[in-house]
Amino acid sequence: MARSTKADKARLLNAAYGLRKGNLELPAAAQSLSREFDLSRRQAYRYLEQAAKLDHPVPVEEASIPITLKLPPRTVRMLRAYAARSGLTLGEIVTRALGAFLNALRRHG
Repeated sequence: MARSTKADKARLLNAAYGLRKGNLELPAAAQSLSREFDLSRRQAYRYLEQAAKLDHPVPVEEASIPITLKLPPRTVRMLRAYAARSGLTLGEIVTRALGAFLNALRRHG
């Protein structure tokens, strides 16, 4: 069985959030979530419990794909140091930096 992606989990959490915001009793909501997403009843209850703590639906992020980059050692050291300080992953930092770069390109030309 394949593991759920972050996007899959966000979709399940949002579905649970919607069920919690409706007038459905918890057992009926768990049954609905379980059937719709082919989850065990226990998993459905867990998603419903997590959804109860939310103020709004969570964003569904686009799935990531792995790529290989070759960077100068100094850049890698600086990147790793920033990751350690910020608590972000290398992938998150690179994604944000490339996103800003590509947005600037789009605006200027």
